[in-house]
Amino acid sequence: MNIEYQSSKNLPNDKLFRLFLAVGWASEETTTHEMLEKFNIGFLNSTFVYSAWSGDELVGCVRVLSDLHFRSIIYDLAVLPEYQKNGIGKELIRRCREKCEESEWIVQTDKAKGFYEKIGFHENNSFLLTIPCKWF
Repeated sequence: MNIEYQSSKNLPNDKLFRLFLAVGWASEETTTHEMLEKFNIGFLNSTFVYSAWSGDELVGCVRVLSDLHFRSIIYDLAVLPEYQKNGIGKELIRRCREKCEESEWIVQTDKAKGFYEKIGFHENNSFLLTIPCKWF
């Protein structure tokens, strides 16, 4: 599997929307034209973004909000179902953590808890998993 990783925040709205549809985070019935035109706004305003590509197909992405020192929060880690379990999500998170190695890492999840625990996150409460910040 030949996957190329990129760090651009400017993901194409249509490709991002198709990825979100595939993982069940978007709906064609409830998404308006205006929403489609601004679908990547969260990514454009994030601290950093990584994406995974197979040719010109967006197969995965993740975005992070961070102060670049103390705390970093993972949002919207998504991988196309047919590409899952191939290390893409793990690699996207590895690249994120590499940007702020000493930061506390936070992700809120209930469905992907096992995935995050496998890559080093620890349960803090029933839904919030963290990697402790070295400064606190």
